[in-house]
Amino acid sequence: MARIRVLIVDDSAVVRQVVSGMLTAAGIDVMDAVADPIAAMSRLAHGWPDVILLDVEMPRMDGITFLKKIMAERPTPVVICSTLTEKGARTTIDAMAAGAVSVVAKPRLGLKQFLLEAADELTTTIRAAARVNAARLARRHPVVVPVPKHTADAVLPPGMPGALSQMTERIVAIGTSTGGTQALEVVLTALPRVSPGIVVVQHMPEKFTAAFAERLNRLCEIEVKEAEPNDRVAQGRALIAPGGKHLAVRRSGAQHFVDVIDGPLVNRHRPSVDVLFRSVARSAGRNALGIIMTGMGDDGAAGLAEMHAAGARTLAQDEESCVVFGMPREAIKRGGVDKVVPLSAISQEIALVQAHRS
Repeated sequence: MARIRVLIVDDSAVVRQVVSGMLTAAGIDVMDAVADPIAAMSRLAHGWPDVILLDVEMPRMDGITFLKKIMAERPTPVVICSTLTEKGARTTIDAMAAGAVSVVAKPRLGLKQFLLEAADELTTTIRAAARVNAARLARRHPVVVPVPKHTADAVLPPGMPGALSQMTERIVAIGTSTGGTQALEVVLTALPRVSPGIVVVQHMPEKFTAAFAERLNRLCEIEVKEAEPNDRVAQGRALIAPGGKHLAVRRSGAQHFVDVIDGPLVNRHRPSVDVLFRSVARSAGRNALGIIMTGMGDDGAAGLAEMHAAGARTLAQDEESCVVFGMPREAIKRGGVDKVVPLSAISQEIALVQAHRS
């Protein structure tokens, strides 16, 4: 396979130096490392990378403006390298909405040591971005670390309670990763205020999910919020799993609530789609709809199969509309998918859940 070529755009000399070294050591070619988008545009005139690693707060031109220019002229996988601040989180969410495929969080202090410790995460993210379907970026309207790959057993024990009877309360569980921020925007903004309760795992670092939920809440008719312990899964509301925490659904009588819990990484992720889907299989059974969308890896494939076995209806986003078809492909291979649909049809499928409830 051809070596991946990366352009680094960051005003921090430390970031440029350390990241260039670690990527080169990992067998990834660094075309150049420049201090701002103006310099980057000059470099792009002489050659184009497979992936751009981009800071968002820079002099002369901000990262968002540069990102939009790239997506308009020649869509390219962009990984955002953003600071763990409230402002940095909001700006990063704007970047994801503009077409960035992933985000790596960086602290303001202890930056060099952090970058050295995060080498595996960063190189894995770059390699994943290089496999993104750039054509999907053009049509746009993890933390992976070297630890054992746990299953959902590490957070929720296997086994199902007794079969659930048909209930009035219906819920929708969605799992997604790379490309998911844009895909979720397409789905959730198309839903009417009267929609079934929704729970979502989007692989995203801690501190960024609150800004992501706030942005969606401004755009959607339904309420969208970062999940808090004991939030009710209610009609007209979508709950987003907080970064760094697992999200699980439990039933109390005829209603459903969420637990926000710690625990080990599952499929190298926290939050994990498998944990969410297992909890929904156990608490809602046939009264749920499970949807797996664009993303790298296989998180959610086993959990969706559990939902299917419990009587839930299950969907997978189709390959043509995915930025990365990894997660849906794995779910389909395991036999847990009832129907494969394009991104544009997912909101309609959710509306059918509400129609059956009424």
